[in-house]
Amino acid sequence: MTRVTEQSSKYSNLDKMPTRDLLVNMNNEDKTVPLAVEKCIPQIEKLVEGIVERVAKGGRLFYLGAGTSGRLGILDASEIPPTFGAPYDLVIGLIAGGDSAIRRAVEAAEDSWDGGWNDMQQYGVDQDDVVVGIAASGTTPYVIGAVREARSKGILTACVTCNPDSPLSKEVDIPIEAVVGPEFVTGSTRMKAGTAQKLVLNMITTTSMIRLGHVKGNKMVDMQLTNAKLVDRGTKMIMEEASITDYEEAKKLLMTHGSVRKAVDFHLQNN
Repeated sequence: MTRVTEQSSKYSNLDKMPTRDLLVNMNNEDKTVPLAVEKCIPQIEKLVEGIVERVAKGGRLFYLGAGTSGRLGILDASEIPPTFGAPYDLVIGLIAGGDSAIRRAVEAAEDSWDGGWNDMQQYGVDQDDVVVGIAASGTTPYVIGAVREARSKGILTACVTCNPDSPLSKEVDIPIEAVVGPEFVTGSTRMKAGTAQKLVLNMITTTSMIRLGHVKGNKMVDMQLTNAKLVDRGTKMIMEEASITDYEEAKKLLMTHGSVRKAVDFHLQNN
């Protein structure tokens, strides 16, 4: 396979570049990332359709990764409940080495072929679920072993990688390959590859949640009210959706019913 993510940077002598040149050149490289992601939309669409179908039947979405890829999966998974009011066990992010690896690398954890699948066992993964392996290189044993085992059991599998024709892509039903080219700092896949993966994960879960009914119009009507900013946002949503002019009235509705959706539905049914 071609390890594009390991190819030498297009830029030389970074240690001798002025700060402005470093920033401008890095930014120029970053501008290419959305174009690489755009080419993946047909595969992302196929995955979203599969997720929506299975979640509607009670299934879940699993992300598996190591290092930066694992952290990005956990980040995306952790933002789904507060943003969309979905259960905390709907999107599950797993990282090689366990939760301690979120902050500090766990030596050799990603090299275990059985580790990913073993980590999923506590969740009782089955054919209603979807398993997505995340690996910029497309060669991480922890991820490949997990998706291979999941696919052999009839579970829908996909991957998000940044190398073409990787071993990981060959093991899944839906390969998503965002090929962003060599990194600004050679091999530092926390940069363009990480950005591409973050964009793809945003697209996967946001589109799935919209399709599953967690957004009304363009608003997060099921978001959790975890701080003052979100209470204020929710109050203003209710004012707009229910045509209420009094802020305190809208806020009282929100706090009584606990979500924008429930507050608006109650108001419209009783007025």
